[in-house]
Amino acid sequence: QVQLVESGGGLVQAGGSLRLSCAASGRTVSSYAMGWFRQAPGKEREFVAAISWSLGTSYYGDSVKGRFTISRDNAKNTVYLQMNSLKPEDTAVYYCAEPSYYRRYVPLSAAEYEYWGQGTQVTVSS
Repeated sequence: QVQLVESGGGLVQAGGSLRLSCAASGRTVSSYAMGWFRQAPGKEREFVAAISWSLGTSYYGDSVKGRFTISRDNAKNTVYLQMNSLKPEDTAVYYCAEPSYYRRYVPLSAAEYEYWGQGTQVTVSS
């Protein structure tokens, strides 16, 4: 059973930075990608970034392009989300997620991720 544990959230002022971590355990041979999503109160879950474990190919949501960077450490089974130039609208609970089976592409939709962490709160004050 895959388990995902996020850490690194907190309170930061606008313009500041945070780095989130997602430690994965119980990964199988079908583990091939990891995604970050966020959900603010009253809003739908939003795609933030995703990465391929093997190639390191990364994808970003339009609202975070140029400010956020996703990376992975295969040896540590950990994916990171470096968040710079944070804005109040980035305030949300951030989740990491992993697909349960291989697809020929890195999914960008929350519906295609079956394993989820518990989430970590990020609050950006103005």
